[in-house]
Amino acid sequence: MEITFDLNTIWFFLIGVLLAGYAILDGFDLGVGALHLLVKGNTERRLMLNSIGPVWDGNEVWLVTGGGALFAAFPHVYATVFSGFYSAFMLLLFMLIFRAVAIEFRSKRPMQWWRNFWDTAFSISSILIALLMGVALGNIITGIPLGPDKEFAGSFWGLINPYTVLVGITTVALFMMHGAIYGVMKTEGELQKKLRSWVNNTIIFFVICYITTTMATLIYFPHMVEHFKNAPVLFIVALLNMLAIANIPREIHHGKDFLAFLSSCASIAALLLIFALGLFPTIVYSNPNPEYSLTIYNASSSQKTLNIMLIIALIGVPFVLAYTISIYWIFRGKVKLNNMSY
Repeated sequence: MEITFDLNTIWFFLIGVLLAGYAILDGFDLGVGALHLLVKGNTERRLMLNSIGPVWDGNEVWLVTGGGALFAAFPHVYATVFSGFYSAFMLLLFMLIFRAVAIEFRSKRPMQWWRNFWDTAFSISSILIALLMGVALGNIITGIPLGPDKEFAGSFWGLINPYTVLVGITTVALFMMHGAIYGVMKTEGELQKKLRSWVNNTIIFFVICYITTTMATLIYFPHMVEHFKNAPVLFIVALLNMLAIANIPREIHHGKDFLAFLSSCASIAALLLIFALGLFPTIVYSNPNPEYSLTIYNASSSQKTLNIMLIIALIGVPFVLAYTISIYWIFRGKVKLNNMSY
């Protein structure tokens, strides 16, 4: 299907931009959390926590904004996904809350057992959040059982299968790579050396997962590559993604940590663009009845609503961008511990 940039298409890609912003920004938070237990000693763990301390809660604004945009533009998708994935979303919400509590409570008491408990909670919840998000994306690719009334007709356990778990593990690996690079950028001394030595390992872990997931997708879910077959120029996105990943170890080797981080950000953006192009114009693929799939046309709000919401988005999104940029500018530089630190 040819891509025509009407209001429905604009909203499809705008929601994608918001979710990509979340994946890029909260992705390194989750990656730092996944690596948290691998560093030893109270000082190093505090440095890891404080590398994300000023920004982790602001990063989650992008998830809220994306969810709100989905509700406004494609209410049928919002209703179907949030009701069908209800148990999974409740577990995700619990993990997000538990992770926030772990960050805030961890250094409130000096006892070692107390800090070890919250360190473990922070790391496990970060891994599970990334895993659940990947499983959700995997189900959008494989398709979920939908009825003619646009209602989810499956069960929670039906969402768990080898492919969706593979996508979940790939997401964890991607965020671990992203978090390790961010850690290198924000720390110094021995901890930075340790994190720098982990970057290549996390890249290898991610590349193995990514190649395996790509092969499984090509074999079992060929509908995700139809647009790439019909318009070979789109393969440029996949090529740019590979170049971005390949550039990371090069920049790390030359000590250009910020450029390595930008390459990692570009890789996440390219992966989500590939995912979006594979789905378009479908948002929720119905399996085994593709005719019940939710698309940008049969699941959208009215044209008047889309138009009004687009005006609101054009006003509101720059404020979110300005807030995000200002926070990162204020807290730029290496992490230093003081009496205000976690």
